[in-house]
Amino acid sequence: MTSTNDIRRSFLDYFAGADHAEVPSAPLVPYNDPTLMFVNAGMVPFKNVFTGLETPPAPRATSSQKCVRAGGKHNDLDNVGYTARHHTFFEMLGNFSFGDYFKEQAILHAWTLLTKEWGIAPERLTATVYHTDDEAFDLWRKISGLPEERIIRIATSDNFWSMGDTGPCGPCSEIFYDHGDHIAGGPPGSPDEDGDRFVEIWNLVFMQFDQQAGGERQPLPRPSIDTGMGLERIAAVMQGVHDNYDTDTFKALIAASESLTGVAAEGDNKASHRVIADHLRSTSFLMADGVLPSNEGRGYVLRRIMRRAMRHAHLLGASEPLMHRLVPALVAEMGQAYPELQRGQALVEEVLEREETQFRKTLEKGLRLLDDATGDMSEGGELDGETAFKLYDTFGFPYDLTEDALRSRGIGVDRSGFDAAMDRQKAAARAAWKGSGEAASSEVWFDIADREGGTEFTGYTATSGEGTVVALVKDGAEVDKAGAGDEVLILTNQTPFYGESGGQTGDSGTITTPDGFAAKVSETSKPLGRLHVHHAAISAGKIAVGDTVHLEVDAERRDRIRANHSATHLVHAALRNQLGEHVTQKGSLVAEDRLRFDFSHPKPLSPEEIAAIEAEVNAEIRANEQVGTTLMTPDDAVEAGALALFGEKYGDEVRVLSMGRKGGAKDGSGRNYSVELCGGTHVKATGDIGIFRIVSEGAVSSGVRRIEALTGEAARQWLVEREEALKAAAGTIRATPEEVPARIAALLDERKRLEKELAEAKKALALGGGGSAGDGPASAEEEIGGVTFSGQVIEGLNPKELRPLLDEAKSRLGSGVAAICAVNDGKAAFAAAVTDDLTDRFSAVDLVRAGVEALGGKGGGGRPDMAQGGGPDGSKASDAIEAVRKQLEAVTA
Repeated sequence: MTSTNDIRRSFLDYFAGADHAEVPSAPLVPYNDPTLMFVNAGMVPFKNVFTGLETPPAPRATSSQKCVRAGGKHNDLDNVGYTARHHTFFEMLGNFSFGDYFKEQAILHAWTLLTKEWGIAPERLTATVYHTDDEAFDLWRKISGLPEERIIRIATSDNFWSMGDTGPCGPCSEIFYDHGDHIAGGPPGSPDEDGDRFVEIWNLVFMQFDQQAGGERQPLPRPSIDTGMGLERIAAVMQGVHDNYDTDTFKALIAASESLTGVAAEGDNKASHRVIADHLRSTSFLMADGVLPSNEGRGYVLRRIMRRAMRHAHLLGASEPLMHRLVPALVAEMGQAYPELQRGQALVEEVLEREETQFRKTLEKGLRLLDDATGDMSEGGELDGETAFKLYDTFGFPYDLTEDALRSRGIGVDRSGFDAAMDRQKAAARAAWKGSGEAASSEVWFDIADREGGTEFTGYTATSGEGTVVALVKDGAEVDKAGAGDEVLILTNQTPFYGESGGQTGDSGTITTPDGFAAKVSETSKPLGRLHVHHAAISAGKIAVGDTVHLEVDAERRDRIRANHSATHLVHAALRNQLGEHVTQKGSLVAEDRLRFDFSHPKPLSPEEIAAIEAEVNAEIRANEQVGTTLMTPDDAVEAGALALFGEKYGDEVRVLSMGRKGGAKDGSGRNYSVELCGGTHVKATGDIGIFRIVSEGAVSSGVRRIEALTGEAARQWLVEREEALKAAAGTIRATPEEVPARIAALLDERKRLEKELAEAKKALALGGGGSAGDGPASAEEEIGGVTFSGQVIEGLNPKELRPLLDEAKSRLGSGVAAICAVNDGKAAFAAAVTDDLTDRFSAVDLVRAGVEALGGKGGGGRPDMAQGGGPDGSKASDAIEAVRKQLEAVTA
C-alpha cells in the first residue's frame, strides 16, 4: 500500500524532476490576503504572483499546501465527521506555471503522473472542460485517448475559475475518479452527479483572461497554470478505499483515539472518532502556525473547532482531557513533512490540555441545561434562541456546537431568536457605555464594532500584512472615501499595528496600495478595547471602504517599544526581589525612546538598591532566554503565579508572558524569573533588549515611586554622552577620567579651605572698622542721640556669620546698637543687635523689620537684643542700614 507520506513525496518529486521549484507550505494564516480567514487553497500563497504584485519564486513551482476550511464562506465544519470527504484541515498538492507552460503541458503532466507514474487505470478517469474550451477538449482527446463521452463539457461556474470580480480568471478542467458502480451516483453533469461514485481528485485551472470591471475579458499576456489535488482524496484512490477516513493517516489517528478512550469507532461512535481525528489536525497545525484560542477572529474559530472535538471526546466517555494525548500520534504521522508541527508540539499539547480542562468545567453544566430545555422535545423540535444564547453567553457554547449537540436527536435551533438575544445584549452594553461618561463622538466605534466585530491583530508575529478597509472616520463621522490631504481614521479587518493600551504606545507606519495610495500612520488607538484604529494623514491617492491595503509597521520603532515593554517586566521582578513583595506596579509608560515604571514603595531607593536592580535586570538580559506566551483564564493565570498588572482590564482570556531563566523566581516555585499577564508586544528573547539603564528615580505621590529607564541603543547613547561629558570634565581639570573623582574631591577640599580663609578675612576686616556704612566692608561707629551705632554692609559674607559678628560688636561697643547687611548673589541677609542696657528703649526686632522692608522683604524675628531677616534686593543694603539709623533718630529725638 502507498502511504499518504509516500504520495505527497512522489508528487513533489515528479514535478521537481520536471523543473518545478519545490516551495514549502505557507503558514495557514494568509497575511497577503485579508479576504480569507485561513489559507483554503494551494494557490493562495501565490495570489500576488498571479496578479503581478510579486515576482514568482521560479517560472514553475510545486507545493503541498496546508489548508483549513472552518470559517466564513469556506466552512465545512458542520459536515466534518458525517461524510467521507469533508475536513477542516486538508493538504492541497499543486503545480504552478507563472507564464511558462500552459494547457497542453498541464494536461500532459496530469495524465502522465496519474496513469504512468501512479498506475491509476485510465478507464477509471473522466475529465471535464468548460463548455466553450474547445482547445482543452481537443488536448484531452489527443493526450489521454479518452473517448469523447468521458470528456464532459460543463457550462456552469464549476468549470470557470476567477480570483474575484476582477482580475485573473479562466476555464478549468477537473479530473474525476470512478469508485465503481457499487456506489450510487453518476458522472459530472448528469442528474446523479451529487452521488459519491465519481469523485473529483484534481482541478487544472487555465489562467487565461483578465476580468475587467465592465465585464469584458482581456487575454492575459502570459497565461498561467494553477492546479490543486486533494491529498486525502488521491490517497483514498491509491489505497483502494472510498472514504478519506479509511486512509492510513486517519486510521492511525482514529486508532490512537480508540486506544485512549477504550471505545471502538463503530456505530454512533464512528462520527465522534472522525471529528476528533480531523479536528486534531486543524487545531494542532493552526497553533503550530501561531494561532491561539481566543474570543475574536481566527482564535475564536480555532476554539470552536477545539470545543467541537472536546464535546465528542465527552460523548465517547473520556473522563480526562483527551486531545493533547493524541498529539504525539499526529506528529508521528505528519511531523517529518511539516517540521513546524514538531517544533510546536509542546505548545500544542499544553494549550489543548488547558483548553479541554477549562471547557470540561462548563460542558456538563451546559449539556445539563440543554437536556433540561429539550427533554420533552421529539425529532423535528426546535430549541428556543434565548436558551441557545444563554449556552453561548454563560457556558461558552458556540451556536454551531449547540446545533451539533442536538443533531443526533433531529432537533433544530431558533437562529433568529439567538440573533435577537445577541442584539439585545449589544444594546445593553451600548447603554451602559453611554452612562459611563465617555465622549459621545466615540459612539461611532460602537456602530462599527457591532457591524464588523473586533479587529484581528496579527502583530504578535508580523510587522506587515494586508487588510480590507471596513470603515473610514473623518471629523467624528463615517465616510465612504478619502483622498490626498485628508486626515482620517482607518479601520481594517486585520492589522499588524498595535493599538495603544496597557501603557504601551500605539504603532506608527504606513498604509499603501499598488495604485498609488499612500498614508502615514502617526499613531494607533484602541477604542472599546477591541478595535485597532490607524490615525492617518493621506499624502497621495484615494482610499475607499472595501479597498485592500498594505499595512507596514515602523519595525525599528516597534523593536524599541517591545524592548522597553519587556524590560518593565524584568524591572518589576527585580524591584520585588530587592525591595520586597509589597512592591506592585502602579502605572507605566512604554514608548520607543524610554520606559517609565511606577511602583508602591514608602521611601527613596538608595544608590546601592538601584545598582542591584540594574544588575539583576541586565543579568536576565545577558542570559538571553526565550520569551514564552500562553493563553489562560485570569484566575488560572494568577493561580499559576502570574502577576496581574495595574489598571489592566482582563476578559475571559489573558496572555501570560514568561520571561527570564527557568527557576529564576525568588519564591522557590521554579517559575521563570518573571511571569505576568500582559497583552503587549515583546521581544522573542531577553537578549533582544540589549542593555538596561536606570536614569532617574523619584516620588510620584505618597507611597508611590517612579523609575525612568532606557534600553538598547538609547541606553548605549546615554552612556556614550555621559562618557563624553566625563572626558570633557577631565580635560578641564587636567586629569584622566579615572582621576576625576579624586581630583574633584581635592578641588572641593581646597575650595572649602579658601572659603574659610576668605570668611575669616572678611570677619577680621569687618571687626577692624575703617569706613562709612555702605562704602566698605566696615563702617566707623557714630553717635545718634547719645547712642553709639555701628552699621555695616559686607559683600559675600555667609549669613551664618551675622550673629557671631554682632555678638563681637556688642562686646566692643559696651553700650549701643549694631546692624550688618550681608549681600550674596543679589540677595541680602540683615541682622541687628542691641546691648542689654538699651533693650528697654530699642527692640532689635523692630530695627530688623525696618531694614528688611527697605530690602523689599517682610517680617524678621528674634529677641529684643538680637534679630534677623532678609530681603530679595541686595542693592538696597545701604538703605537698610539707613532705615535703622532713622529709627534710632526717631526714638532719641
